[in-house]
Amino acid sequence: MKKFLNDPADVVREALAGVAAAHPELRVDLDQQFVVRADAPRAGKVGLVSGGGSGHEPLHGGFVGPGMLDAACPGEVFTSPVPDQIIAATKAVDGGAGVVHIVKNYTGDVMNFELAAELADDEGIRVETVLVDDDVAVEDSTWTAGRRGTGATLLVEKIAGALAEEGAPLADVAAVGRRVNERSASFAVALTACTTPAAGKPGFDLPADEIEVGVGIHGEPGRSRQQLRPAKEIAALVVEAILTAKPIPSGEPAIVLVNGLGATPLIELYLMFGEISRLLDEAGVGVARSLVGNYVTSLDMAGLSLTVCRVDDELLRLWDAPVRTPGLRWGA
Repeated sequence: MKKFLNDPADVVREALAGVAAAHPELRVDLDQQFVVRADAPRAGKVGLVSGGGSGHEPLHGGFVGPGMLDAACPGEVFTSPVPDQIIAATKAVDGGAGVVHIVKNYTGDVMNFELAAELADDEGIRVETVLVDDDVAVEDSTWTAGRRGTGATLLVEKIAGALAEEGAPLADVAAVGRRVNERSASFAVALTACTTPAAGKPGFDLPADEIEVGVGIHGEPGRSRQQLRPAKEIAALVVEAILTAKPIPSGEPAIVLVNGLGATPLIELYLMFGEISRLLDEAGVGVARSLVGNYVTSLDMAGLSLTVCRVDDELLRLWDAPVRTPGLRWGA
């Protein structure tokens, strides 16, 4: 294993110190381990807090800023943040209008965010939770009860963040986040395993001529292990899985995210987007907006995930609204 490390036990804290140095528009609390936008809390604005295990960068800390999250809580690598982190971040962004917790559906994340929400309630902070469970590969997995939360987390954070930026009330911000999740489906394929800093070796054995179909972002098993095949055939497999699980009526528009899992070159991601967009067009799905790149990663895993979200005019408007974060930036 070759990685840029000092001590594997310090990788998250030292990475956060790097975030602080690179992005003075953010405040980074190295003691309680969370990232918050510099102007938080904003009076009368609903705060958005998300988090999860590190190793999925730029998710979540890279999505803190105007138009998206107000704070993010990174746990240790592939480990949920603890309630103390989450409640500290929640208090840091509470401007009196309440706080939305955006939580990926992993057992530890769900439990710890629930505990933090109870603590917040004790302190008079209203909290609504949006649970993201978009991965249609499996119904239950090693880490979850129910479907896993993956690529749609970015869409939920962006669209709910835009509505919160407009000054919408707590119930509306939570509702739009839930609507995005309900309309989204994701599916991933791995070409290689990932290597956690502490382990120093790949998390599972995947022969050179095989792929893991429906893999999770922590390297959890998917639907099956299959032979490597041409890109157009893998694209067809992924699109079919998504449109079977959550059909989209012909003529309906969608936001399409082709997301790298950490080690897939952009040339391959764009090749796959070309194949995927052709297949969606043949299925009558209009690609209204697209995003290609590494956004919800799994350390150094080679592979990709596809997220398709059926949208309407309001969701497109909120997607297009300005955003200014380290990992996502457009508009004013």
